[in-house]
Amino acid sequence: MARRLSMYNVLFSCEAVMSLIRFLMLLSLVIWIGGLIFFAFVLAPTVFNPAILPTRQLAGNVVNRSLGILHWMAICCGVVFAVTSMIDSRVVNGVAEPFAARHLLIYLMIILTLVSVFGVGAKMQVLRQQMVMIDEVPHDDPRRLEFNRLHVWSTRIEGTVLVLGLALLYLTARRLS
Repeated sequence: MARRLSMYNVLFSCEAVMSLIRFLMLLSLVIWIGGLIFFAFVLAPTVFNPAILPTRQLAGNVVNRSLGILHWMAICCGVVFAVTSMIDSRVVNGVAEPFAARHLLIYLMIILTLVSVFGVGAKMQVLRQQMVMIDEVPHDDPRRLEFNRLHVWSTRIEGTVLVLGLALLYLTARRLS
């Protein structure tokens, strides 16, 4: 009787741990994708509304700070997803499958986010500091033209990460069902 009870406790605790691992895996993905959707469709359009903030400079400051926080949250979420997904694969399939499609997608999302932070975003920050008040810089100024070009790339990168994240969410939901 005591042996059965002990085996039940082990099985129950394994199920509880696996539930926690899958919860963290899904939560990390939801935080990242939800943050991107909120940023792109709520925050940015709201702060660039002149009725909300009077200058594009102020709006840019809010967006820049928010995007910085979002990027670091995303990197953490990406690592959590990769680790928990490989643990789940190891338990279910006996192998971590580091090169499974879902893991390749999360690696690509992390890499693109890092490019956005340390490549595009860093260059934009330097230009922002050089221009001080971007609203007062002529539209044909080379710094402003470069800033606008980098902004287009930043938007493309974030959009790509969002599409990859949605694909990853679909693959994950399909795998767990």
